[in-house]
Amino acid sequence: MHVEVVDFVSVPTRNYETAVAWYRDLLGLPVSEYAPTEVETPNLTLVFWLPEDQGIPFVPNQNGIALRVADVHAAVEEVRAAGGEIMGIEDTGVCHMGFVKDPDGNLVILHRRYAPRHAKSPDAG
Repeated sequence: MHVEVVDFVSVPTRNYETAVAWYRDLLGLPVSEYAPTEVETPNLTLVFWLPEDQGIPFVPNQNGIALRVADVHAAVEEVRAAGGEIMGIEDTGVCHMGFVKDPDGNLVILHRRYAPRHAKSPDAG
């Protein structure tokens, strides 16, 4: 098998309209031309779904979706000004990451790499 690309990521929600509005209005992601319950990033579609409609308990995504932004601190402040939940900002030594939550409690990571990535040597474990 050869995976070509990631086409979409599913994001659990309890309300399509609220989820789409947050990602559209606050993060600036356009609504998909194919479905009103999806938003587009330049390289990935976020598909909102209602797990409870399928008999699955709703659980927010705690793993996070990392979205590249020009300025992590400014992006986090935009979320804060809109009344969003802020988990914090981290500097890893190679990138800044702002941890915020969408209205459903899904973790969104506002991310910006500022140093090059280096491959680990095969014997580094």
